[in-house]
Amino acid sequence: MSDKGKSPATTPPPEDSPATRKPSPAANDELPPASTIDGLIEVDRNVGSPTCLLSGTMSTDKHVQLDDDNDSAIGDSVSTYTSSLASSVIDYPIEHGRQYHAYRAGRYSRPNDDAEMERLLLLHEIMTRTIGGLYLAPIDKHKTHRILDIGTGTGIWAISIGDKFPHAEVIGNDLSANMPTFVPPNVKFEVDDVESPWLHDAKFDWIFCRYMAAGIFDWPKLVSNIYDNLTPHGWAEFQDFDLQYYSDDGSLAPDDPLLVWISSLLDAARALKRDPNPGSQLEGWVRGAGFVNVAHKRYKIPIGPWARDPALKEIGLLNYWQVNGGLEGLTLRLFTGVLGWKKDEILVLLAKVRQSLRNPAVHAMFDFHVVYGQRVE
Repeated sequence: MSDKGKSPATTPPPEDSPATRKPSPAANDELPPASTIDGLIEVDRNVGSPTCLLSGTMSTDKHVQLDDDNDSAIGDSVSTYTSSLASSVIDYPIEHGRQYHAYRAGRYSRPNDDAEMERLLLLHEIMTRTIGGLYLAPIDKHKTHRILDIGTGTGIWAISIGDKFPHAEVIGNDLSANMPTFVPPNVKFEVDDVESPWLHDAKFDWIFCRYMAAGIFDWPKLVSNIYDNLTPHGWAEFQDFDLQYYSDDGSLAPDDPLLVWISSLLDAARALKRDPNPGSQLEGWVRGAGFVNVAHKRYKIPIGPWARDPALKEIGLLNYWQVNGGLEGLTLRLFTGVLGWKKDEILVLLAKVRQSLRNPAVHAMFDFHVVYGQRVE
């Protein structure tokens, strides 16, 4: 259990205010105005275990309302890389039937295979629906000429921004070469470790950093490095999670397999000195690095389609899919290599976790934070 003695199931973190938007991961200036939801996420009492519903958008901060019916069970141009992708970069090791990155092997614990890329695409959909677009910072397209996407993963954010900012150069970097080969002509990708010295020949007008939870060794150093590599008045935006699950209503009990699993997983990340809950700390790091005009928004993301709000219900269903589909990939390497579990023990636990995920009486969620700020000078 995280946070020494406090049960995440019964002691949720402090809340801000949520925003709900119509679905559209398009450019931010195309989004409709957001509405505010106060209080708990309402439960839909008519929904059973996660099945195939779909559509929607959204974002939330305060309490998520439960639904009362919840009783029953890519462009035209070839991507450019900074290296020729030598075998040391793409000779990916296989463990437990899953593929992992080769460059700076061991720096990142999650897989980089097709199944993981599909999960990351689901997360992209979840995150863009949650906040109502690709970003929140007040970016001026006419003054934005160089953009960096840190930990680009599938490359979908960089590609989408390349379409929205056709006159800007967009660079996405990652430890793995998972990016598409056909992208907008203004987009290129690098295989690089963002915690190594940066070798870019010019500074950036906008640096974007998303979903690096449990992947960064020294967050304050990274945030400071981002500040130093911005042009005067340039913007940085961070979008990240606190991956500890909890419930507002106590339905996620301390001994629930879902909570036991995620708490053990986060303990393994901490043992590797990779913080799994950077989201709530981002504002402090950003202000500490010297950024001004700092803004911070917190969103609650349900796991499963138990919320009454239609947009949250669909986000929750997508989230169920990404958690359920990612269990083995997220778990096997850390539980065996760090916690010393046997594979058979892990599979037994994951079977129980899947049962909990399908239980409509469990109203689990986690938090997503967006923080942006501007460099002065």
